[in-house]
Amino acid sequence: MEGSSPKVIENSEGMRTTPSIVGFSGDQRLVGIPAKRQAVTNPENTIFAAKRLIGRTYDEPATQKDKNILPYHIVKAPNGDAWVEANGEKYSPSQIGAFVLGKMKETAESYLGRNVGKAVITVPAYFNDAQRQATKDAGKISGLEVLRIINEPTAAALAFGMEKQEGQILAVYDLGGGTFDISVLEISSGIFEAWLCLPAICSLFGSRPELAK
Repeated sequence: MEGSSPKVIENSEGMRTTPSIVGFSGDQRLVGIPAKRQAVTNPENTIFAAKRLIGRTYDEPATQKDKNILPYHIVKAPNGDAWVEANGEKYSPSQIGAFVLGKMKETAESYLGRNVGKAVITVPAYFNDAQRQATKDAGKISGLEVLRIINEPTAAALAFGMEKQEGQILAVYDLGGGTFDISVLEISSGIFEAWLCLPAICSLFGSRPELAK
């Protein structure tokens, strides 16, 4: 916050957005824009859209569909979960998420000049308990204490100060780089209740890292 207004902090590349992409090239691990730049020449070792795999099992139909679309390898973990493989190493989606969250942690610490150890993380409203727990695990792996998991449409409504609109019913549309989510919320006593959450149209733009957010 700067005064009473939130500020989006620029990352080390000078951008206010960081793509959720992790690339493995030789002994290097690239996160964000550097990973995105090398995705075309290194597709099998560039992980994007990992959010679509988090908290899922390998044998789920949705996972098998993604396996046929995504350019990197999706493998079955010992516990049956869907993991990814890059440069001969296997990673859980939570680990991939942790690499991205670690980048965000470093960005915040660089700007603030102090350690950042706590975070609030947003997730799609349709995420189930397993997916939410896997997201919290990603935060823990990155060294963050996750204070709360908030639904993305709720976070969007809060950003516009909509919590003050008592008794209102809101439709929140989230048009992202690779998904399109719709949620209907009711505000009561400053609390948001989700009436309807339509799962993401994941293949709206296809599975391409240049469109990943």
